[in-house]
Amino acid sequence: MRARIPGSKSITNRALLLAAAAVGTSRLRLPLVSADTIAFRTALTNLGIQVRTREDDEVWEVTGAGRGPTGKADIWCEDAGTAARFLPPFAAVGHGRFVFDGSAQLRARPLGPLADTLAALGTTVTTDPGGGLPMTLESEGLDGGAVTVESSLSSQFLSGLLMAAPLMRRPLTLTIDSLVSRPYIVMTLALMRRFGAKVTERPGDVIEVQPGGYSALDLTVEPDASTASYVFAAAAVTGVTVTVPGLGHGSLQGDLRFVDVLRQLGAQVDVTESATSVTGEGPLRGGLSVDMGEISDTFMTLAAIAPLADAPITIRGIAHARLKESDRIAAVAQNLRALGVDTDEGHDWITVHPGTPTGARIACRRDHRIGMAFSVLGLRVPGVALDDPSCVGKTFPGFHEELRRLFPPTSQSTSSQRQGSR
Repeated sequence: MRARIPGSKSITNRALLLAAAAVGTSRLRLPLVSADTIAFRTALTNLGIQVRTREDDEVWEVTGAGRGPTGKADIWCEDAGTAARFLPPFAAVGHGRFVFDGSAQLRARPLGPLADTLAALGTTVTTDPGGGLPMTLESEGLDGGAVTVESSLSSQFLSGLLMAAPLMRRPLTLTIDSLVSRPYIVMTLALMRRFGAKVTERPGDVIEVQPGGYSALDLTVEPDASTASYVFAAAAVTGVTVTVPGLGHGSLQGDLRFVDVLRQLGAQVDVTESATSVTGEGPLRGGLSVDMGEISDTFMTLAAIAPLADAPITIRGIAHARLKESDRIAAVAQNLRALGVDTDEGHDWITVHPGTPTGARIACRRDHRIGMAFSVLGLRVPGVALDDPSCVGKTFPGFHEELRRLFPPTSQSTSSQRQGSR
């Protein structure tokens, strides 16, 4: 079966910003159309960037002026962490006064390291006393220079600063302290180079970006690898084959490495230049301890299906997942226990033991990834219900419909019986 996975959120929002910073009109083909990307797009228009939608939202045309925004603007980021982390550096290379705010959920997420770095570069920054939104910037552009960026809480702080750097007056040299989610920085740098930035990586986690701006580009957004993790996991637990076209060797997204974890669980995985396929090959093999720090957006997918394995599974290196849309380690543990699954957790790890889950109401905590991950377990466990099924709209509004199309109830029961008999 061929899954219809929407465009990558991470690529869409990075490309939106880079196109806004470029000279000329860029065309983004097959962007993700979801709550997060629409919030990001709207925030850019409020900063004075022109964005036109074409062909039923399958093409977004972004016209940039090769500089940061000017004037005054109040920017509402909704729930989008990328908007709150990427847009302030872009505003700081402009001229004016800019106020960023968002939902209560987004206000609870940390911004202190970003605010500290912008202040060190010469922007006047005011945040909430807790170091989060609302954030007010007053800036007359940035000179650049050398700074150290604390990145142990989120790689998005670093990505935002990197993408703004070509619009600074002098080179920016960033020394990275305690980076998490490194593949997202690799993605950021690759996209910056596609838009024409001059970037040099040096030993010791040092990155230097030269001034000079960006050039407009036509870019096709590849399917979202984090979102694909749910259909790949569903294939692994139902004994069928699912293929995601457009996601293969050369992908910009580190989260495609989730299929390597499924391979360790016993699934058959085939990655080509143009697609990735996963086939369930019987009961899942447990007994794993896997560090998912660099692909932490997929750890919930693994944890949700872990009770179906034949031995415990431990997931490590995920402390920063406690600072996402929800405390994701606590949320996963709470819901697995509600399903009757023995679960242990620590600051940066979770262990899920084999079990026979029973139906329960899943507390999504307004977190799209909690909702989607436990929907996959629901393919094998009757009675799994989400308390907030619409939370998936943050990144995949059509998730439930696509899951039903790929795994209709009759095939779910048949596949589950087939897998259990192997």
